[in-house]
Amino acid sequence: MVRAAGWLAVRCVKTVYQTLRVETKVLGDTIHPVAVIPSDRRYAYVVWHENLALACVAIGHPNVAVLISRHADAQILGSLISAIGMGMVHGSTNHDGKSRGGVEAVRQIVNGTAGRQHLGITPDGPRGPRRVVQPGVVYVASRTGMELIPVGIGYDRPWRVKSWDRFAIPRPFTQAKIILGSPMRVPPGLRSAGLDEYRLILQAEMDRLSGFAEAWAETGRLDPAATTLPEPSIPFPAKPVPAFVYGRNAA
Repeated sequence: MVRAAGWLAVRCVKTVYQTLRVETKVLGDTIHPVAVIPSDRRYAYVVWHENLALACVAIGHPNVAVLISRHADAQILGSLISAIGMGMVHGSTNHDGKSRGGVEAVRQIVNGTAGRQHLGITPDGPRGPRRVVQPGVVYVASRTGMELIPVGIGYDRPWRVKSWDRFAIPRPFTQAKIILGSPMRVPPGLRSAGLDEYRLILQAEMDRLSGFAEAWAETGRLDPAATTLPEPSIPFPAKPVPAFVYGRNAA
């Protein structure tokens, strides 16, 4: 049953995606997954759980493995991930990364994310709360040395599933916009207080980029403020950064 649902999900997502006017803006270094990135640079692309399906299709790449749970709904997403040619790591970002499957997931990531260079991760998965960053994603970055790339995604009046994450389904022939933020570097060996500090930093940037991406999709115009990173003393560059645009079926 799960396999059949996964096959149907793959067909539906790919069909809808072909109708969308998708545009992606990359802030800072050229860190889009399709870019040639030095082998010593490893990134974790951070996406809200509700937007994972589109993210996999729009910016997915065989050089990226996705961290997913072992729940049945995650296995449906796993079918989509496999169909795109991406890898999978089973685990969870809940709590501090030490929950069931978390330690093994970190071990796999340290050893090369199932043979891939980079990681896709949902900071609010696998069970929420919705759009609340859990410490586990910061724990992964602190233990692996991966730089976190916050990703904001917006749709024009999407349908919503009645699930904990209000999973988003873009309406065909509408706009979908993606903003990849500048890399966030997390110090190694963080403990509880440090994990929470960087969790709040990541939360703020995820909220900021998501808001800009959603407004961009609804109005068709990207606020110039989206390309200027916030000023507080956080591990992001303080000056405006160059932006690169990747169009996909863009108007």
